[in-house]
Amino acid sequence: MPQGRGSGGALADDRPAEEITFAGLIEARAGDDRVGLWFEERCWTWREVVAEARLRAGLAEGMRRPGARHVGLFLENGPEHMFWLLGAALAGLPVVELNPTRRGAELARDITFTDCGMLITETSRASLLEGLVPDVPRLVVDGGDYAGTLEKTEPSACEASAVKPEAIFSLVFTSGTTSAPKAVICTQGRLGRIAVQQQRRRNLTGDDVFYVVMPMFHSNALMAGIAPAVSAGGCVVLRRRFSASGFLPDVRRYGVTFFNYVGKPLNYILATPEGPDDADNPLRIAFGNEAAQRDIEEFSRRFGCKVFDSYGSSEGEIRIVRVPGTPPGSLGVAEEGTVVVNPETLEECPRARFDEHGTLLNAEDAIGEIVNKAGAAVFEGYYNNPEAAAKRLRNGWAWSGDLAYRDADGFWYFAGRDSDWLRVDGENFASAPVERLLSRFEAFADVAVYAVPDEHVGDQVMAAVVLKPGLSFDPTAFADFLDAQPDLGTKWAPRYIRLIEELPRTATSKVVKRPLRDEAWHTADPLYRREGGAYRGWRAEDRHDFAPG
Repeated sequence: MPQGRGSGGALADDRPAEEITFAGLIEARAGDDRVGLWFEERCWTWREVVAEARLRAGLAEGMRRPGARHVGLFLENGPEHMFWLLGAALAGLPVVELNPTRRGAELARDITFTDCGMLITETSRASLLEGLVPDVPRLVVDGGDYAGTLEKTEPSACEASAVKPEAIFSLVFTSGTTSAPKAVICTQGRLGRIAVQQQRRRNLTGDDVFYVVMPMFHSNALMAGIAPAVSAGGCVVLRRRFSASGFLPDVRRYGVTFFNYVGKPLNYILATPEGPDDADNPLRIAFGNEAAQRDIEEFSRRFGCKVFDSYGSSEGEIRIVRVPGTPPGSLGVAEEGTVVVNPETLEECPRARFDEHGTLLNAEDAIGEIVNKAGAAVFEGYYNNPEAAAKRLRNGWAWSGDLAYRDADGFWYFAGRDSDWLRVDGENFASAPVERLLSRFEAFADVAVYAVPDEHVGDQVMAAVVLKPGLSFDPTAFADFLDAQPDLGTKWAPRYIRLIEELPRTATSKVVKRPLRDEAWHTADPLYRREGGAYRGWRAEDRHDFAPG
């Protein structure tokens, strides 16, 4: 379990003593007659789940295009997705989780780039594949004679012992918020370790019920939900897609004890009307990342559970977790060897210094990139992309592309992406601390801070904000709010405010700032400009030309 402060916030090593594959964990469930999967009105025992998985593995072995072993999954959350995922693991066939938000040439590129030898899809998505990759066999699992084909299929006889830890289990695309998506390699051994680690850290057992509603093409659903459920022998409850209003009814209906998330789900759930008996439910743990501090605290109070929110890279080399005593707004503490580095000097950044109000005094020196100096041994690579892998591994270290700073006690604070720097009047600072401060304003439900060009030189701060239902933006109240914040940096106050109905996000809820930066004030959304400490409505003369970038 995580340790507290000291040694730069190092965490204890909780890896399994013996190397184990994900296929081995699945095979261990083959004789388990406890319920292993619920979907809508139907359930399957683990014995039945593994049998269904072996049928899909047998079908895949006879259907793949020669020379390409990878199985492309283009499916919604559901039992077929689960059966194909586990079946491929048992047969040692790498799966490619295809992102359904991709279209046309981009989707075709993902399929060919990752050497898919077959595609598994369903009627609702089949049309998106029409004509894209005609030489790759395609199977629609809810149409034609699919059921009859399965009846004639011999289950795969592959033994889990034949699947090596170093074999690729999956290729999962990064979200691609700043560049073209990269296919992150996850081996059988790595997923096996993650499954056991997650089970042990949270004391999960066969009595736990895992609510998996995050999209299965994302690593969170697999690594934080399905994998530990397989290891523990608990029951997986799949939902086709996340529903904030359906959350609590599902928790009560299925007896959910564990919920994994990424991004905004806690916030969305908290936006539903609160009932006096919301805490009357079986939920014990919510585990995920990227939730706001106030959402973590409020979700825990309202639903009577523990919330474990952590920072972790899809590539697997960097982990920062909250521990007892973690200050509000902090990510927690990191594993030994993970440091904050100045990318230009390659030197470790000094600890952050604050004034009596909590204002960061040495942002330019203290903020750097999150780096694991021992991460090169953990990083398993990007498939067919040596250039991206080389950028990730520089100087023998694993570079996250994310910014952070640390306080004197070794607690970490997120500062944004490496593209989230702003330079205002010669002062450099990161967007995330500004977003945390602006989120305190009562009317704001969601905030994104980004740089737009100054009329003369450098940047100005712009904030796109989503208002809470029923509330409006009061320019005077907002200016008064800023004046009352003792930790407001001298250059942090937004020059421009944009009221937006919804922030642009990836399918896994990560905010995409590039279109916001490109649009700047070129929008029909309501805009406000700061003048002399006050905010006023937008005027035509406020606009100036610039080159997006």
